[in-house]
Amino acid sequence: MSEVKKVVLAYSGGLDTSVILKWLQDTYGCEVVTFTADIGQGEELAPARAKAKKFGVKEIFVDDLREEFVRDFVFPMFRANAQYEGEYLLGTSIARPLIAKRQVEIARKVRADAVAHGATGKGNDQVRFELGYYALAPDMRVIAPWREWDLTSREKLLRYAEQHGIPVEGRKKKGGGAPYSMDANLLHISYEGGILEDPDYEPEESMWRITVPLEKAPARAQHVTLTYRRGDIVAVDGRKMTPARVLATLNRLGGRHGAGRLDVVENRYVGMKSRGCYETPGGTIMLKAHRAIESITLDREVLALKDDLMPRYARLVYNGYWFSPERRALQALIDHTQSHVNGTVRVKLYKGTVMVTGRASRTDSLFDPAISTFEEDRGAYDQADAEGFIRLNALRMRIAAKLKRGN
Repeated sequence: MSEVKKVVLAYSGGLDTSVILKWLQDTYGCEVVTFTADIGQGEELAPARAKAKKFGVKEIFVDDLREEFVRDFVFPMFRANAQYEGEYLLGTSIARPLIAKRQVEIARKVRADAVAHGATGKGNDQVRFELGYYALAPDMRVIAPWREWDLTSREKLLRYAEQHGIPVEGRKKKGGGAPYSMDANLLHISYEGGILEDPDYEPEESMWRITVPLEKAPARAQHVTLTYRRGDIVAVDGRKMTPARVLATLNRLGGRHGAGRLDVVENRYVGMKSRGCYETPGGTIMLKAHRAIESITLDREVLALKDDLMPRYARLVYNGYWFSPERRALQALIDHTQSHVNGTVRVKLYKGTVMVTGRASRTDSLFDPAISTFEEDRGAYDQADAEGFIRLNALRMRIAAKLKRGN
């Protein structure tokens, strides 16, 4: 421990990282540099800075990473239509590699000996952070307090905080007790812990922060038009926007109509099942619309290949392998497919649903009305050709049927 003179801590200002800040100072006797990432969590970050100052931190980094987060992490992931286990849109997973990347950059800048995070020894985030550290700075020392100390419960953390004068903010769960574990960024808000550890418990309505209940959603539907360029949304209702503004706008629109709530039990990388509740209104719209624009601009077999690869890609993101060579290779393939994903998609938002009502691409649509029409196609497609096509594709089944009949 004496070898560590300076450590960069990924610091949110919440209970866990506030306790870790003090614990690092007392246990390692080292200088602590705090790094707080603004990735659109919607919270005032000044309190985190003030709390760090209170405990003698001299170097405090609070970085606005919202545009980089959406442009370089969220958008590339949505080009892949990634969903973990068919449902989860990876809101927490995709934020961790960016935090790790910036944390390593700061560590090099201040010449720190180590980096530290507040992820527990039971969760996925420890893997995501540390795989990022090792991919970018293989010789950097990593400190994971949850795997070292004896503060093994939230009650012990609260007692430690009280003993050391660490202020604790947090919303109590129903009936009192420990607060929910929440994680927020521009893509989503996640809720875990407390009463939610019972997978049969329906969370109270007051838990949800950015989506209205369906009962209170507007009685009239709202149509939204999204403009795509190379697989990314560049305008909403004709207004050009930066990536972060696109996502913030879609969050507002989707949340107003109650879209994007999710309650799932997922399989953590470390081997256990975990119940999580998520709000991802903007991401829900993005996924639906992106598949719609791809439906008219991508070749059938390219779409099928992407759908085959998507679960693998999603697992890589979920498990923390953003900086792995296999994820980079998949991304290169996915990005190549997006060169013709240009055009507009119109969606209708109503009572929690996102319904595609139109899609068009002036330059890249593969949809040919002259061929697909049920009316006279003037020779564009010879229907008699289908007979041979069908017989050839049925050949293996015909052979098997004859063999079975003969036996």
